[in-house]
Amino acid sequence: MTMSNSAEELVERLFSASLGMLDLMNIYLGHRLGYYKALHAAAEGLTPLELADAAGTNARYAREWLEQQGGSGLLELRVPSNDPDQRRFALQAHAAEVLVDPTNLNYLVPLPEMFVGMAQQAQKIIKAHKTGGGVSWEELGNEVRESQARFNRPMYMSLLGNEYLPSISDVHEKLTKGRPALVADIACGGGWSSIAIAKAYPNAEVHGFDIDEPSINLARENAESENVSDRVTFHHADAASSSGKYDLVLICEAVHDLPQPVPVLEAARSLSGTDGTVIVMDERVAEEFEAPANEIDRWMLGVSNWVCLPDSMSSQPSVATGTTMRPSTLRRYASEAGFSDVEILPIENDLFRFYRLIS
Repeated sequence: MTMSNSAEELVERLFSASLGMLDLMNIYLGHRLGYYKALHAAAEGLTPLELADAAGTNARYAREWLEQQGGSGLLELRVPSNDPDQRRFALQAHAAEVLVDPTNLNYLVPLPEMFVGMAQQAQKIIKAHKTGGGVSWEELGNEVRESQARFNRPMYMSLLGNEYLPSISDVHEKLTKGRPALVADIACGGGWSSIAIAKAYPNAEVHGFDIDEPSINLARENAESENVSDRVTFHHADAASSSGKYDLVLICEAVHDLPQPVPVLEAARSLSGTDGTVIVMDERVAEEFEAPANEIDRWMLGVSNWVCLPDSMSSQPSVATGTTMRPSTLRRYASEAGFSDVEILPIENDLFRFYRLIS
């Protein structure tokens, strides 16, 4: 990313950004109205009237949406016509990966869902910026909560238990051999990390903890749908209040959100006992702040202003980490929690970095 060196360049950049935002907003409509599912089911494509009939919407609105999607290159104009009501649009296979299949690693519909959810809380966010207060995860609402869970679902279900944890040999061995293994998933959210571990490791019993009750309810529904409720238990509780010893304590994409991360890491250390392992997955941001920043840091800093920092600031006192938790910051938190070292694991992921906290 380079800086804009003239007003004209900045205008061009912002106009391009507005086109992207409009694409996201209309993708949100297509998802919520069932347009993409209807198109995915129709190999030859649909006319505006056919789409409206399939989705239960108004044909004139369906036409406008189809033309926006076709004009943006998101749909293929399969049958051109001078009569706009006879134009037939189709969803190509590669687009279905991104827009329809919630299990695909390329699925990105949760992004516009999250952005719409953030925008709905604009006045609360503005007030928080002015007063130094916050907007809690509960206040951010279901749109943000559920989109976060859906965004991480494909990665957890495809990679966490099948590639990432197996690459940590001693952890993999504990989860596969001997007595049934116990796993604590702290700040489990919608539960997909817990579910992924249970499905990948039939020898494991997983306990997910979260202080957000709607997230726990969602996690229980997800576990039921994946038929792992017999080995995955979700607790509406602070993990620090839990007892017992676990072979693996996992904290996925949550440490940077915590108003007080050190006590939570202390609890993780206690729960892991003398033989367990503590793994933290958090954002793969740059080692140091740079301006202009790389794309990942730009994305994380942008989200931080609307979600992570307001959530953290909603509970006081707060260390107010923000989304861009650098490795040095986690090392400091871990040291204060009594860990002797932090190892960055050689797991490749564009968005996330994996740490092993050593007692």
